[in-house]
Amino acid sequence: MPKEYRTIKEVAGPLMMVTDVEGVTYNELGEIELPGGEIRRCQVLEVEGSNALVQLFDSAAGINLAQSKVRFLGKSMELPVSGDMLSRVFDGLGNPIDGGPAIIPEKRLDINGTPMNPAARDYPQEFIQTGISAIDGLNTLVRGQKLPIFSASGLPHAQLAAQIARQAAVRGKNEQFAVVFAAMGITYEESDFFVQSFKETGSIDRTVMFVNLANDPAIERIATPRMALTAAEYLAFDMGMHVLVIMTDITNYADALREVSAARKEVPGRRGYPGYMYTNLATLYERAGRQKGKDGSITLIPILTMPEDDKTHPIPDLTGYITEGQIILSRELYRKGIMPPIDVLPSLSRLKDKGIGKGRTREDHAATMNQLFSAYARGKEARELMIVLGEAALTDIDKKYAEFAEQFERQYVSQGYTTNRSIEDTLNTGWKLLHILPRSELKRIKDDMLDEYYGKQ
Repeated sequence: MPKEYRTIKEVAGPLMMVTDVEGVTYNELGEIELPGGEIRRCQVLEVEGSNALVQLFDSAAGINLAQSKVRFLGKSMELPVSGDMLSRVFDGLGNPIDGGPAIIPEKRLDINGTPMNPAARDYPQEFIQTGISAIDGLNTLVRGQKLPIFSASGLPHAQLAAQIARQAAVRGKNEQFAVVFAAMGITYEESDFFVQSFKETGSIDRTVMFVNLANDPAIERIATPRMALTAAEYLAFDMGMHVLVIMTDITNYADALREVSAARKEVPGRRGYPGYMYTNLATLYERAGRQKGKDGSITLIPILTMPEDDKTHPIPDLTGYITEGQIILSRELYRKGIMPPIDVLPSLSRLKDKGIGKGRTREDHAATMNQLFSAYARGKEARELMIVLGEAALTDIDKKYAEFAEQFERQYVSQGYTTNRSIEDTLNTGWKLLHILPRSELKRIKDDMLDEYYGKQ
């Protein structure tokens, strides 16, 4: 029976100081029993001598210092896991909120996980088809990769996230594919959008959802992505499934980290975020990957809204260091009605060349990708010149490039949120657009490939 303490010294907001404790450890869970018998949960943030600083998961209202009791449970936060988690919706602490029964666990796992030994990692190299041309064709996602989406407030990252979750598939192999979806600090309306979107398309059957709403406590928001990654590790490395983890919104997570750090009176770093935010984010992102000798894999797509559309803000800045590229959404394309508004030029997937080519996608993938990037960049320059100098100042070939850039955005990037394009459709669309340019301009594609594909269109 855990020892009970009646030594609550003070309560300040979400924090509580308990004195004269013995054997209490960092991250340990505790329970506070109020005079009326109500139980509230808490977690140890700091231990100094015989004093323990704990963070409450619920409100501090009604806690009577003299009459309330605290018990420490001797364990950190755990998630009960089992294959029955698929098709279920949980809150940020792993409790079912979909009206279904509690999970009968196969095992209970510490949500902080264990770091993956770098020597045991397998290299990410298998193509994942999202059905979205701007990602599949130009910034290819491979199994085991960490590829964040950098968005901004008001842009449709929720629709894009739901589309990727619905459509993502590993091609050509009849392998089990699951999605773990973690939502942090979102509104009830957004939560309802995700749940309904997955139910309507039937993709809820292969999805595990963790939902933390904006009015839930900050400490729960910090636990939510760890719950999701623990579920993903179980599905991937114990059940051999390929798991896509989508986390939205990392900015809300980092703000919760800052809130807890400020409550602890820690010295702030850049923009008030704690100095250890890089390490903290790395402990999340680095749980993705593939392990040698195990069939399963975890591919991670964190979504973050850049405050004030600023790529140099600490959250996107640190995320970019840890992950393998980024997909950037553009406000300018959104205003033009391009859906999804993916800005392909500053977007990058550092592992794209590992997942494309013969036997993975198609032999013309790499060459057409380079040619499309080059032509679109030149076309955007031509369009800007046209705005400054007028159309008459452009050469005939520049006009062709300007037309290419326009059609590229309208036909290739813009496809709506319900179209699921195969990689063949994406590559054929690319060839169709390259027909706007004369063959002599396609200098990044070999002649034999031009003979085969350019002539066919």
